[in-house]
Amino acid sequence: MNYENLLISIEENIATITINRPTKLNALNKATISDLSKAIKLLGKNDDIRVIILTGSGEKAFVAGADISEFANYTIVEGAQLAAEGQELLFDMIEGLKKPVIAAINGFALGGGLELAMACHFRIASDNAKMGLPEVTLGLIPGYGGTQRLPQLVGKGRAMEMIMTAAMITAEQAKDYGLVNHVIPQEELLSFTNVIAQKIIKNAPFAIGKAIKAINANFTDGKNGFDVEIKSFGKCFGTADFKEGTTAFLEKRKAEFTGK
Repeated sequence: MNYENLLISIEENIATITINRPTKLNALNKATISDLSKAIKLLGKNDDIRVIILTGSGEKAFVAGADISEFANYTIVEGAQLAAEGQELLFDMIEGLKKPVIAAINGFALGGGLELAMACHFRIASDNAKMGLPEVTLGLIPGYGGTQRLPQLVGKGRAMEMIMTAAMITAEQAKDYGLVNHVIPQEELLSFTNVIAQKIIKNAPFAIGKAIKAINANFTDGKNGFDVEIKSFGKCFGTADFKEGTTAFLEKRKAEFTGK
């Protein structure tokens, strides 16, 4: 499938999605959110894809925010609907996907762009990247999950400061805060991210999906993460991957997982 604002490449069970609106610094508009939702859902259903990498085109921006021109004249109802639809269509969907989604942040990740990166399962940044949630400078607050996911990642106090000051932080600060896992020279960002993805695809896909579910449960209201872990742990015993993994271990060979 062709997408207006995305480039997709697939190699060795790894799909790389590049948001491609360079003249707009890859800003998120409705069309791009729709494209991302469709693409990630399709890749999520493809058994040959084990990991998805999300990045931006060019050397300046991952995603430099939302496309403000689209909602500058919205009413209260329209604004709430914009946030609700975006969260359901894309951000929550990414967070709950059973396949790992890694954000390779190659430049500015601001507003909706940082929220998109935070919805991914973890983040790797180039050394020139800068991150922030500047919505209060527009008379808004983050609407795509930023007020919820940022405190989970960096702590309440730092999230309060970042959101209320609208300040940008550097990649190194983001690493110190726990917002990103690694900071890499820009020219090495995708190759480094691919190395991590290669490590992931060697492991059992079903188990990875259950691990994502169990970890997310700890951050979901009304969920008991320990209960979800117990049930997910038990379900792994009924898979071909469990049988293959344990047999390979006992036979002292590398396991060949199928995701079943």
